[in-house]
Amino acid sequence: MKKIIFIFLTVLTLNVSAQNYGREIAHTVMDIWKDSFSLNDKPAKWTYDMGVILKGIEGQWLQTGDKSYFQYIQKQIDFFVNEDGSIKTYKMEEFNIDNINNGKVLLMLYKVTQKDKYLKAAKLLREQLRNHPRTHEGGFWHKKIYPNQMWLDGLYMGEPFYAEYANMAHEDSSFDDIANQFIWMENHSRNKKTGLLYHGWDESKTEKWSNKQTGCSSESWARAMGWYSTALVDALDYFPQSHPKRKQLLAILTRTINTIQKYQDAKSGLWYDVLGYNGPGKEKNYFEASASCQFVYTIAKAVRKGYVSSGKIKVAQTGFAAINKYFIKNNNNAYSLSGTVKVSGLGNKPYRDGTFNYYMSEPVIDNDPKGLGVYLLAATEMEMNTTLSVGKGKQVVMDNYFNKETKKDAFGKSVVFHYKFWERDNGGFSFVNHILESYGAKTSSLDAAPTKENLKKVAVYVLIDPDWPKENPNSNYIETTHINAIYEYVKNGGVLLMMANDSNNVEFKNYNNLASKFGIQWNENIRHDVKNDQFEQGEVDLTKAASIFKNTKKGYIKQLCTQEIKSPAQIIYAENGEALMSVAKVGKGTVFAVGDPWFYNEYVDGRKLPIEFDNYNAAKDLMKWLLTQSKN
Repeated sequence: MKKIIFIFLTVLTLNVSAQNYGREIAHTVMDIWKDSFSLNDKPAKWTYDMGVILKGIEGQWLQTGDKSYFQYIQKQIDFFVNEDGSIKTYKMEEFNIDNINNGKVLLMLYKVTQKDKYLKAAKLLREQLRNHPRTHEGGFWHKKIYPNQMWLDGLYMGEPFYAEYANMAHEDSSFDDIANQFIWMENHSRNKKTGLLYHGWDESKTEKWSNKQTGCSSESWARAMGWYSTALVDALDYFPQSHPKRKQLLAILTRTINTIQKYQDAKSGLWYDVLGYNGPGKEKNYFEASASCQFVYTIAKAVRKGYVSSGKIKVAQTGFAAINKYFIKNNNNAYSLSGTVKVSGLGNKPYRDGTFNYYMSEPVIDNDPKGLGVYLLAATEMEMNTTLSVGKGKQVVMDNYFNKETKKDAFGKSVVFHYKFWERDNGGFSFVNHILESYGAKTSSLDAAPTKENLKKVAVYVLIDPDWPKENPNSNYIETTHINAIYEYVKNGGVLLMMANDSNNVEFKNYNNLASKFGIQWNENIRHDVKNDQFEQGEVDLTKAASIFKNTKKGYIKQLCTQEIKSPAQIIYAENGEALMSVAKVGKGTVFAVGDPWFYNEYVDGRKLPIEFDNYNAAKDLMKWLLTQSKN
């Protein structure tokens, strides 16, 4: 019994720490760097540290829908990015791959706001990569001042941005280049006996720090391996599923994670600053915070994505608990992160020779931005880990056949848009997508018409706002064969989420033919016709639907249509005698219907609504309920 209680308390501690410490450390960051990202009392400069911090803050925004996180990110970037897309203090001619890292934040800001200046700045960084000096093989030099050298650090600085940009700009041919950077780096720097990766590789083999036979530096610096592993798990987010080199990258990730696990200290759960060192002075080696956070993040994300076995999560859980125990400090409710080595590199002046004694000579400090940033990344993943069991492995598929509006994107290609999981602007469903992923669900889109076969393994099928000629002159309409397939899908245990729209923005006739199979009829009207910013006109009292919205009191919904309800449907939420939300139980399955897309980003991400309207938690409640209803 005592053992069971201990395990329960350990898991409870992990749950609380991931959420609370993540928020507290985010507040620490926002307090230290209020106005601009100045380091060491020097004028603010475009540095990679900022990008590490801001990606960590982005994770907290996704986890909470708290606009203050987004506003902080935008404020920091706006200090540097001018309206024409130029970047203060950035010099392309330096060919410093560190300067590419912040590009990930630029792409996020562009996707969310659609402001051209962010894309123009990102294009500037992409142009650097086009002209960046390379090894004979094709690997990016770490910097112009470090000729012929590839460092593990550089993979993090360049490749996740490169992959996201290539995905966005339809640069399919770039993925060979991106994959090769990882493959070449591992080929040159991996110790085949230990699996560890050496910090740097010098193609010329002329540097004092490089081995004259291999070109590698002499030690495996933990944060360098952390940069590499984090880069790989992040770049895979944008790497095409069908690309022939994806399997190689997954194999590299598995090897790297196996090595990380091997070198986790059994007693503490942490990782040493220099991995695998057993030479003179080894007692000076110490547990290092930033690398430990990177390893936790890499493993937890790889498990969540299904890249490695679920059993690996124990490594991340042990590591994260140890990080919180050893490195998180609370001084009068001001939280800090200790134990991060300030910097470690190779060459330059004074010369850094890459020996164990060199690594031990660098200062270890509190609240280093790199450490804080990767702690936030780890905290976000570990917080998500506590909720993955809700819908683990379940497939949530969004219709991309009946709702298929198109437009030209920033690169001139015709793309599908409006209420899609991948869209990050106001009309997208990326926040819902994040919520579903945090519940362990796998999200995708169905480009074809629904059939018995392609719905067979779907847990939740999402239909939103079918097109009509005003939106799409080539609309696909819901026909009898589709209705029969969807009805059978629900009857056999599937869950159908139906979201309509007001009378000006949805195809009613055919959508009603489907809805009527479940006792639901959309009315061609508008309710909650909110004027300007009179948000109270869109208020919904979700305590009246507490069986679904268990953690939300007040929500917001505008310009929706009402429903006429008959058996088997039941009204879940009504106002003035009119049904606004309903549920139908048919066979083993469930239908939830609401007369508006409701949870698109504009009203979930926190940037527009007053704080008393909690659509973020309402979305969490509904997604959780849908996943738990599914029998598939």
